[in-house]
Amino acid sequence: MHNSSPPLIPTRPYLVRAMYEWIIDNDCTPFIVADAMDEGARVPRAYVNEGKIVFNIAPTAVKNLNLGNERIIFSARFNGAPTQVSLPIESILAIYMKENGAGMGFQAESESLSAAAEQEDILEATREESPKEEPKEKKESPPTPGKPSRPTLRIVK
Repeated sequence: MHNSSPPLIPTRPYLVRAMYEWIIDNDCTPFIVADAMDEGARVPRAYVNEGKIVFNIAPTAVKNLNLGNERIIFSARFNGAPTQVSLPIESILAIYMKENGAGMGFQAESESLSAAAEQEDILEATREESPKEEPKEKKESPPTPGKPSRPTLRIVK
């Protein structure tokens, strides 16, 4: 039996929005870390460090913030120059509070895809093995007559 349900929508954009709201509600400063090497990332390259870039996305630091399902888009000033930033949601590696570091990290998309592929392989192998093993288990351990299969209660007067 093969599962033919459509692929699930990624959770990352929903988690990023929830964490952003939680950080703002706690009167703290939301920072995001992104993979600046992602081919869809439009970022100021001068601020990239070891392939990553950190942004303060507080309402006072950015304009026109859009935390979408596909991309995070905003404009900010870097060295006084207005800059449009556009990040694929897959490039977001973390969102956290500046004040204490509380937040959430995410796997890089390539790691996430390989982990998902491994899980699918395991599930597929389990699906293939399950029908063969189920009848054996049922035949080997028939219920003993006269003995209840689970605990029972009696009323004692």
